[in-house]
Amino acid sequence: MSRKIIAVVYASLDGVIENPEWSMPYFNEQAAQRASATLFASDTLLLGKGTYEGFAQAWPTMAEQEGIDGFAHRMNTLPKYVVSTTIEKAEWGPVTVIRDNVIEQITELKNKPGDNILIYGVGQLAHTLLEHGLLDELEIWVHPVLVGVTAPGTQIVREGSKVLLELAEATTFDSGIAVLSYRPATTAG
Repeated sequence: MSRKIIAVVYASLDGVIENPEWSMPYFNEQAAQRASATLFASDTLLLGKGTYEGFAQAWPTMAEQEGIDGFAHRMNTLPKYVVSTTIEKAEWGPVTVIRDNVIEQITELKNKPGDNILIYGVGQLAHTLLEHGLLDELEIWVHPVLVGVTAPGTQIVREGSKVLLELAEATTFDSGIAVLSYRPATTAG
């Protein structure tokens, strides 16, 4: 049995995922527990270049936050796989850069023994994995805020793409966040 690849993304009610600083007022103890459980159920991070570079700047210096014991340490020490043909510096590790044969290498990674493989964000990497049947779950944290940004690349769905999903789980937090976990649909309706 292969490991699951799970993508987690924060979204506004209008589907914006870019720069989710607007999510912070809604992050409570319930959200911290869920985020921690998801991270600790995973033993590998799979990231695109942009996410990797942003995380590599932020996480090494992050202090542990109350209520998320060990979260920063786990983020910093998990093995990371970064999909990029142009990344020049990959020091936030342990890290392996996947430059070519992406689908084959991720399939091989997925078939190795271990826990879940976690992706943060939904960009080109997650879409490619969805298109090739490698993404097992898409966990969207919908926040009760309208951001109003409509620039390309700031929303969950790429223009011109259609992906059928089915709801696997729905959880709500007191802060108003709805966590919706979807799996690829097994039927077209």
